[in-house]
Amino acid sequence: MDFQYIRVYRYEADPRVGAVQLNRPDKLNALSLPLMEELITALEAFDADPDIRCMVLHGNERAFAAGADIDEMAQADSVEMLLRDQFRKWERIAALKKPLIAAVSGYALGGGCELAMLCDMIIASDTAQFGQPEINIGVMPGAGGTQRLTRTLGKALAMELVLTGRFLSAQEAYRLGLVNRVVPAEIYLQEAFALASTIASKPPIAVRLAKEAVLKALSTPLEIGLEFERKNFYLLFSTADQKEGMQAFQQKRPPQWRGR
Repeated sequence: MDFQYIRVYRYEADPRVGAVQLNRPDKLNALSLPLMEELITALEAFDADPDIRCMVLHGNERAFAAGADIDEMAQADSVEMLLRDQFRKWERIAALKKPLIAAVSGYALGGGCELAMLCDMIIASDTAQFGQPEINIGVMPGAGGTQRLTRTLGKALAMELVLTGRFLSAQEAYRLGLVNRVVPAEIYLQEAFALASTIASKPPIAVRLAKEAVLKALSTPLEIGLEFERKNFYLLFSTADQKEGMQAFQQKRPPQWRGR
C-alpha cells in the first residue's frame, strides 16, 4: 500500500519483524486523523500476515509523537467530537494479537504518550520525554492517558502529571515502570528490533495467548485472571508447538516452531 504519513517495512535482519515509522517530521509526528487511519491499517495488515511475529512502532530521534494534531480540534464543538469518535479506532490497536513494541526517542506527549502506552512494551532512548500536557491547552487526556498512567504509576503521580502537564524523563519513566529499558539514542531502535527479534523466535501461538493473559490482568480481578491464564495454558497442549517444544527440551536440541 502507498502511505503518506507513515513508512512501513520489514526489519532487514529478521523479516519476521514488521515495522511502522510515524513520518510527519515537520509536525513532530502529530497524530492526525489520516495518520492514525494509515497506522491502524498497516498494523492490522502485519497482524494478519502469518510471516510476521512481532511489530515495532517508532518515530524519529526528535519525536516519537508530540501529540494530537491540534489544528483538527481547535474549532470543534462537543457534538462534532462525539460524532467523530476518533479514539474509538485506537481500540483496534489494543486488539492486535501480536506483540507491538514502541521505540521512543524525543517527545512522546499527549496522544503520543497514550499511543506508546497502548503498545505492549516500550524501549526508550535517553532523550525520551513522556507526558500528558493536555491541561495546558484547556482539555485533558482522551485516549487512555488518565487510565493507563494511573494503572502504571499509581494515583498520586498520575494525578500530578495530568493536572500539571509536567514531563517524565526517560530515566524517571524507567524507574517508575513505564518503559522496559533506556539506552543511548544512537541505538534505541536497534534495541527495540533486538527485543522484537527475540520474541519473533518464540512459538507464535504461545506468544499470542501469553500476551492475552498479561493484558487480562489489567482489566479483571485476580480470580478471573487466574482462570483465564489456566485455560490458555491448557489450550496450548493442543498445539504442535507444545509437543515440539517439550520434545526438543528432552532431546536437548533447538525447537523448530511451526506456529500450529
